[in-house]
Amino acid sequence: MPMQITFELSDYDLDYFRQVMLSAREKTSGLDEATIIDNARKLLFQVLHSPTSDFILERMNRLEAMIGMVVDKRWGLEAEDRQRVLQALAYFSEPQDLIPDDIPGLGFLDDAIMIEMVMVELQHEHQAYRDFCVFRAAESSRIGEDAMKLERSDWLEERRMQLHARMRRRRRRSGGTGSGGKGGSRFSLFSRELQ
Repeated sequence: MPMQITFELSDYDLDYFRQVMLSAREKTSGLDEATIIDNARKLLFQVLHSPTSDFILERMNRLEAMIGMVVDKRWGLEAEDRQRVLQALAYFSEPQDLIPDDIPGLGFLDDAIMIEMVMVELQHEHQAYRDFCVFRAAESSRIGEDAMKLERSDWLEERRMQLHARMRRRRRRSGGTGSGGKGGSRFSLFSRELQ
C-alpha cells in the first residue's frame, strides 16, 4: 500500500537549496550550452526509466519543458532569457547530488525540489512557452503539417514575439522573479545583472 508524505520547506530550507543551486552553478560555469542541455537530458532519461513517485515525475515534465525552451529553434529565446533558463539547468550538471540518485524512492527528490524552485523563477517563461507549443500544435493540426513547412509561418513568428513580450512584461511586474513579487529577492536564484 502506498504512503503519502507531505512536507513543507521553511525559508531556511529554501535558502539552503538556493545556496546549493548557486554553488552548483559556480562549479559548472565553464560548461558549454550543449553539455548543460545534455546533462539535463541524461537526468530526465534516468528518472523516466526508474521507478519513482508521481511528484518527481511531474517535475521531470517541467524539466523537459525547460530543455525545450532552449532547444526549440522556433521558440528562439533571446540571449538574456536563454541564459536564465541555462542557469536553471546548470544544477543538473553537478554530479554531487544532495541525495544520491540510486536511493529508491528518494534519489531524485533533491532534483525535483530544485526544479520546483526554478519553476517559480521561470513561471512566466514556462507559461509563454507552453502557450506557444499549444498554439503551434493547434495551427499545425488546423492547416496541416505540410502546409506549415511550405510557408515560413509568419503567423507563428508573430505569436512567438507576442508571447516573448508578455513573458518579459510579467517578469518585470513581478520584480524580475516568478514569485509575484513576494519574497523575490530572498527567493531569487538568478543574478541581478540578468534581470
